[in-house]
Amino acid sequence: MSTMTMDAPTAIEIDVIETSITREVPYFAVEDLHAYYGESYIVQGVSFEIRRGEILALLGRNGAGKTSTLRTIARLDDPALHQGEIWLEGKPVHRMRSHEASRAGIQLVPEDRRIIPGLTVEENLTLAQVAPAHGWELDRIYAHFPRLAERRRQEGITLSGGEQQMLAIARALARDIKLLLLDEPYEGLAPVIVKEIEKILNEIKADGITTVIVEQNAIAALELADRAVILDTGAVAFTGTAKHVLENEDLRQEYLAI
Repeated sequence: MSTMTMDAPTAIEIDVIETSITREVPYFAVEDLHAYYGESYIVQGVSFEIRRGEILALLGRNGAGKTSTLRTIARLDDPALHQGEIWLEGKPVHRMRSHEASRAGIQLVPEDRRIIPGLTVEENLTLAQVAPAHGWELDRIYAHFPRLAERRRQEGITLSGGEQQMLAIARALARDIKLLLLDEPYEGLAPVIVKEIEKILNEIKADGITTVIVEQNAIAALELADRAVILDTGAVAFTGTAKHVLENEDLRQEYLAI
């Protein structure tokens, strides 16, 4: 009775096999994040990925953990990250402090905008470029934000709410930016100003910048975004395309009340 023998695979064949099963490294990913404010367990096992150049809408009801997730990604001290990993272009952001994450390219625009009083629009922008690494130059910023160009000598805190939001976004772009985190960018703004902010965010996307947007105006965020993650009591309840959420009334009613 004859037997068949098989030759061992060559080094080239092994390399092909290993390459075929290697998972593509995502541009940005959070994996099983758990974060606390003191004893309060806020972010409860959040995981998602973002492709380069995408806009992701991070949605949920009040108290769902959206802002806390952004703050955890930006590596702020509160909430404190107890478990999980954050990766940007293969770099372990979860091992960084907030200033290190900023230098690595993660820029957070908080809800309160944090315009520095006593400084003009241009001084706010210039101050963002005191330390390396730099992002957009002033001429490029003013080309995208003509209102700021008109008001460059005006004190930043005297701008309208919409103009302050533009300044906060522009200040983030003045840094070397790889991931833009926006917390409630439409809060308190008139619909016409929201449309102007949306136009700017689409221009930013066209420049290849990746964005996560947290917004109570879920419909506006979904119309802007490529994909969506919905949080419910600190955990991921849905991840998929923004279009799917827009077309699924039951999903919106259950988790967004819209």
